[in-house]
Amino acid sequence: MLDLSLTDARRIALRAQLLTARRPTNLLATLRHLGCLQVDATSYVAPSAELVMWSRLGDRFAAGELQQAVEDHEVVEIQGYLRPAEDIALFRAEMDVWPGPGRDAPGWKRQGAYFLEANRPCAEEILQWLRSEGPLPARALPSCCRVAWRSTGWNDAKNTTLLLEQLEAAGEVAVSYREGRERFWDLASRVHLDLPAVPLEEALAERARRRLRALGIARARSTERRYEPDDVGDVGVEARVAGLRGRWRVDPDLLDGGRFDGRTAVLSPLDRLVVDRRRAAAIFGFDYALEMYKPASARRWGYYALPVLHGDRLVGKVDAQADRGSGLLHVDAVHWDTSPTTAMRAGVHAELDDLARHLGLRLQPEPGDLAADVRRPS
Repeated sequence: MLDLSLTDARRIALRAQLLTARRPTNLLATLRHLGCLQVDATSYVAPSAELVMWSRLGDRFAAGELQQAVEDHEVVEIQGYLRPAEDIALFRAEMDVWPGPGRDAPGWKRQGAYFLEANRPCAEEILQWLRSEGPLPARALPSCCRVAWRSTGWNDAKNTTLLLEQLEAAGEVAVSYREGRERFWDLASRVHLDLPAVPLEEALAERARRRLRALGIARARSTERRYEPDDVGDVGVEARVAGLRGRWRVDPDLLDGGRFDGRTAVLSPLDRLVVDRRRAAAIFGFDYALEMYKPASARRWGYYALPVLHGDRLVGKVDAQADRGSGLLHVDAVHWDTSPTTAMRAGVHAELDDLARHLGLRLQPEPGDLAADVRRPS
């Protein structure tokens, strides 16, 4: 049993997420360490996966580099996450027994399996279309489901897309690439590397080990998240964190990290450092929610506010928007969670200026004009 301070816990998490002054230098090596990037095509600032890579690599990350890696099938999308292409070996066994061995599969998986089985003739027709014409978007495929997806309204009239997602879970089709928000589907055999499946239990254990390597510190058990959990089971070593309830699991390779050199970073709302909101609140004391689905009047920080890291603390949120028509990255507000120091302001301003250049935009207001809490006139 290890005893850690909150400072220890924060620094372990930041080292694991490659968010120290020692930046990584290579896209594929960075992705292999992080394990996965959640796909979200919202381009209010930039797609989340691009923001995550930029926040690690900085000017070593070229515009379009991640998209090119996907098109070259060096990086593949598996159930909404970008992963190194070779990682398909860790998912094949699960796909082969989808929705799961025995009767222990969660309800959402069983619903998907029933939907696919009930619409197997339509699925075979879709597979034939992809075999002869793929890759294709869902809108170009036949809408032939005999049984509709049981929905509360969110997924009404999306039967073909949902059927493709069940075929993906079963390892029969895969996302070949995206154009904006639209996925182009193909036979999985044309997208995935031809690698033998790692046996299921071994694959699940290895995925948990890699998850802990990417997180540094995590709960053994937590609320279920589909496709990429927040918890890690019994891998790593057990630890207590001063001031926090319960037990944690820690990557032992990160326990002797030596001197910690932090930096300033502007993060995606779906960055793995903050996407588990409970963990971020516990370890960093960071209060955050993605507010794009809230009415404007109910938002505290903005439609797509970007969390701000400085040193080993999460210190605020930036409300920004990329206006590609005018060529500007607008900063509507900088919301500080604590009184900002000169170094904090300077670090955030420099990061926003770098982000604007990466996006081919100009920062507005100019970096020198950003105050502690800037708001554009409405």
